[in-house]
Amino acid sequence: MDPKQARAWVMYDWANSAFATTMIAAVLPIFYQNVAAAGLDDAIATSYWAFSQTIAMILVAVLSPLLGAAADVGGRKGTYLMIAAILGAAASSAMALTGTGDYIFVSILFIIATLGFSGGNTFYDSMLRDIAAPSERDMLSARGYMFGYIGGGLLLLVHVVMIQGWESIGFTSQIQAMQLVFLTSGLWWLLFAIPLFRRFPLRDTSASRSAGRSVGQTALHSVKSVASTLLHVKKYPELFKYLIAFWFFNDGISTIISMAAIYGAEIGIGTTHLITALLITQFVGVPFTFLFGKLAGKIGAKRSLYLSLWFYVVIVIFGYFMETALHFYILAFMVGVVQGGSQSLARSIYSRLVPAHKTSEFFGFMSLSGKVSAALGPAVFGFTAAVTGTSRLAILSVLIFFVAGIWMLTRVNLAKGEAEALEDFVPPITRNQGKPPAATL
Repeated sequence: MDPKQARAWVMYDWANSAFATTMIAAVLPIFYQNVAAAGLDDAIATSYWAFSQTIAMILVAVLSPLLGAAADVGGRKGTYLMIAAILGAAASSAMALTGTGDYIFVSILFIIATLGFSGGNTFYDSMLRDIAAPSERDMLSARGYMFGYIGGGLLLLVHVVMIQGWESIGFTSQIQAMQLVFLTSGLWWLLFAIPLFRRFPLRDTSASRSAGRSVGQTALHSVKSVASTLLHVKKYPELFKYLIAFWFFNDGISTIISMAAIYGAEIGIGTTHLITALLITQFVGVPFTFLFGKLAGKIGAKRSLYLSLWFYVVIVIFGYFMETALHFYILAFMVGVVQGGSQSLARSIYSRLVPAHKTSEFFGFMSLSGKVSAALGPAVFGFTAAVTGTSRLAILSVLIFFVAGIWMLTRVNLAKGEAEALEDFVPPITRNQGKPPAATL
């Protein structure tokens, strides 16, 4: 493993966590509820935010496998990641132009930024296999999430100071402070992404298989590659089962991340408490993400993932009964304990089951399964909130996704899955033990 390249890879988690913390989890949901959607019923505003998440995830789900296949064909992971980061950072910064009543504009910009964030993560996650050996991936993946927590947490701390001390700093209003928060989030993302752009080749010519093809031919080849993967996915049955498990539990995790702040705002918890509690989540997540990496080395990645998912079940039940700011602080601490560890382990386990020559394509399918599910969770949440007029039953519905994911994970045999991925590389003569092929008529 090249230490400089590994550090640059880790720094991208530091970079794009500005979007994950400020835009998805903390400030933007509150801005959406209290400013952009001002005048709407609270439950309706919550449902609109949820539906914005759903639309964004559907678009990501459609594009991810195509982009992943294109990256494998053309060896352009670095190029596509750079384009996605610029798109996401620009849309994030553009939210500085929004204000009261602009919920449609905010939703559109959020969808664009999410395309950059989640689409870019398709290429970023697939780089893990290129950078680290199998024995190094658990810890490198954990380091990425850990530094993501630190970077996102430090920037969120600055944002908390800006929003809470807006008057003493010199802003004309708290809304203006939030607008500058959005601008700095985009700039942070772009600035700290530069090391990875420099260290990871924008085009890996040694891996390229599209030399001489036109753009149209490459795109067509990408579509065929995706179709081929869909047709032959049962060649990797353990990988396929893991994708289904991931589809469910990732839905639960992403729904909690994206809906926690706006849910808290709806039940009457103040902006200061909400953002401060989510800041606690970030810093609690730093040591616990590292500890989950260590735990995986002792009891195994799968058992560690089990532990984190059952803890999420407890979190959801506690969230249903939450009423006070103190409850939200406790909930934020609990989420911080498992959020980074669960996501890090999920990514690391998947990297073991993926054939090495199809990393971008199969990570594209991870995004496909993950983003389709991530579209379903907010949709169910938003629909339940709109129909019942409250988000309490909506938060309880998230239990379904965790229980289903845990059950499906029990069906996955990791050792068998790793063997299936490696078998894809064994030459036919080796499989036949050196014997000549059978005669054919």
